[in-house]
Amino acid sequence: MIVIDMFFKYFTCFVLLILCGACQSTQNEPVAPQIVPAVEVKRPSMPKHELGIIGAVEPIYFLPMKTPFQARIDTGAENSSLDVRDMRYFERDGEKWVAFELINQDSGEKHHFEKKIVKHTTIARVNESEKRVVVMMNVKFGGQIIKARFSLADRTKFDYQALVGRNILTGRAIVDTSLSNTLH
Repeated sequence: MIVIDMFFKYFTCFVLLILCGACQSTQNEPVAPQIVPAVEVKRPSMPKHELGIIGAVEPIYFLPMKTPFQARIDTGAENSSLDVRDMRYFERDGEKWVAFELINQDSGEKHHFEKKIVKHTTIARVNESEKRVVVMMNVKFGGQIIKARFSLADRTKFDYQALVGRNILTGRAIVDTSLSNTLH
């Protein structure tokens, strides 16, 4: 047992001596610092938000109507929505269309539209879901003329006749809900 302990002690000392010798030999050699090449970090370019910062409620014009609708700005809504009356479905050249009346509740201005149906969508709510048609509408929003998708609905139970969703907002505006009516 004593022999094994002595062997282990000598072996450990031998290994430590070799390691220390290796450390000393590398310490005497000068080590040149490595130069790390500069790396250019390219940040993704931020889109230019032409409309700047807009508020929670902004005016929107449904062309060719002359008076604006007050629209709720909703970054949680994927698509925009519009309150319409007297929706009638019909077919034109083998395609499905919808006719409807748009009445500005503030000004009383009224306009008849006929639009090709782009798609049907289902709006999910907590206790129910609602099927709607989607059409392309030409709107003037903050001085820009935009062609965008709008689902058509009866929004009489809502405070605003129009809702502007991400399909119009993305890349065009930053929303600050503490503001309103920043656009003209």
